[in-house]
Amino acid sequence: MPKVAVYNLQGSQTGEIELSETLFAADINTAVIHQVVRAQLANKRQGTKCTLTRTEVRGGGKKPYRQKGTGRARQGSTRAPQWIKGGVVFAPKPRSFRISIPKKVKRLALEGVLTDKVVAGNFIVVEDLALEAAKTKEMIKVLANLNMDGKTLIITAEPDEIVARASGNIPNVANALVNTINVVDILKADKLLITKEAVERLEEVYN
Repeated sequence: MPKVAVYNLQGSQTGEIELSETLFAADINTAVIHQVVRAQLANKRQGTKCTLTRTEVRGGGKKPYRQKGTGRARQGSTRAPQWIKGGVVFAPKPRSFRISIPKKVKRLALEGVLTDKVVAGNFIVVEDLALEAAKTKEMIKVLANLNMDGKTLIITAEPDEIVARASGNIPNVANALVNTINVVDILKADKLLITKEAVERLEEVYN
């Protein structure tokens, strides 16, 4: 079983924790991860864009000028695509971009990205995140003690208003719960800061 150090908020190591091999020592299948990321980003798209074709644009019923004798190309309607205020050729219409992914594939991708963070040493476990006050400077101090530079994803087991308020104004810091983490958010973060309780809950949920 892989092991990682457990730290307190002052940045001192207080022990170690064994991680589940199933979740944190899995195969890193980049093709599966790519498939899940592509589906997750596609499913966020609203698909509501819509423009008008020549049959939907108002007006254009009258022939602009006579067929012959003007020296210009023949025209039948001012709402043809080549005219200003004309319709759009192959106009985009509302559609669904949704891509369905099996649960097992999602699970493989999640295991892969979590394993990658552990292998790279970017999986930081703390005993808890009991801050003295919901102040930004308190969270900045904790992140500095733990050398959490770059983009950081803070994962907690339960909603914590103090942690959310303390980290809400810090650039490149995001919050997530065990039951809301996803592959894209983990990949965006350079490091994961997770509580010991959240690790246990993660293994409980996904094992």
